[in-house]
Amino acid sequence: MTSNPPLPVRPLRTNQPRFPWHHFSMRFSSTPRGARLARRPAGERLDAWGVPYGSDTHDTLTLIVAELSASAVRHGHVPGRDFRLRLSAEGTALRVEVTDTRDERIPTLAEPASDDQEDGRGLLLVAALADRWGWYPCADGPGKTVWAVLEVGMP
Repeated sequence: MTSNPPLPVRPLRTNQPRFPWHHFSMRFSSTPRGARLARRPAGERLDAWGVPYGSDTHDTLTLIVAELSASAVRHGHVPGRDFRLRLSAEGTALRVEVTDTRDERIPTLAEPASDDQEDGRGLLLVAALADRWGWYPCADGPGKTVWAVLEVGMP
């Protein structure tokens, strides 16, 4: 009786990037509808980049997009001005950025006032899901960009 030789094991190469460089940017109306609409092209773009629908990574990133977009509409709304969604993928990092045009409201991680409060948990959720997050003021005009990064392990 003969046995099949074991299959070679491919070593993990941690310096090998998973994603080539990708970038996507789009503006949306600073309305609840605009925040809802931002999820769809973000999900489509992630799927096209190799982050399939229904995967944990895809679901996490679209949730981050939804939370940051809703926050831009609720806390960064200036009448007549849009918010911008940017996605990028490079190496093993996927980055979400949402820019609004209101710079006097700084994002902070504050605990909700009570358990029955219906809002105020968006950034807490983003902080729990993302590997890193933060914000920076816009250099080219009023506003701020809130960003989150998710590191994706090698397959």
